[in-house]
Amino acid sequence: MADSILILAAEEGETPNPLLPATYDIVWSLVALILVGFVFWKFVLPMFQKVLDERSELIEGGIKKAEEAQAEAAAALEQYRSQLAEARTEAAQIREEARAQGQQIIADMKAQAQEESDRIVAAGHNQLQAQRQQIVAELRSDLGRSSVDLAEKILGETLADDVKRAGSIDRFLDELDSLSADSASGK
Repeated sequence: MADSILILAAEEGETPNPLLPATYDIVWSLVALILVGFVFWKFVLPMFQKVLDERSELIEGGIKKAEEAQAEAAAALEQYRSQLAEARTEAAQIREEARAQGQQIIADMKAQAQEESDRIVAAGHNQLQAQRQQIVAELRSDLGRSSVDLAEKILGETLADDVKRAGSIDRFLDELDSLSADSASGK
């Protein structure tokens, strides 16, 4: 078969280039290429461009939404931080107020305890004074009876009269008081 092609080519007088197709093939291939290119340029390329534009808009819208969301998140974070700082400041202030109130309560309790202590001491002192006066009155009465009994023995007469007895007792006690006052002052 190759021999027949060579023979035909030799008869025509020219040697065909085996790499170069025939002219009618080139023309029809160019017409088909131009037709496909026109259809591609007229119909396919605009639809492809439309899809690319839609995707581009979606991506840009998504980026814009992401930037807005990021800005909102940053604003919310800043607001959270400011609220947290305010809460910490308020908590510190409340702690200081509580500490001051605690110290005031302690001071009040100490003052009340001191007042109560002073009142108890005063009541004890008053009770002690009353008991002392009672004991002194009892001792005077016992001492008076003892001295009357002793005086009756010494004098040999009865001092039964209460008025005489009270006068004698008072006089005796006054003498005792004056003697104890003199001895206390060093005379």
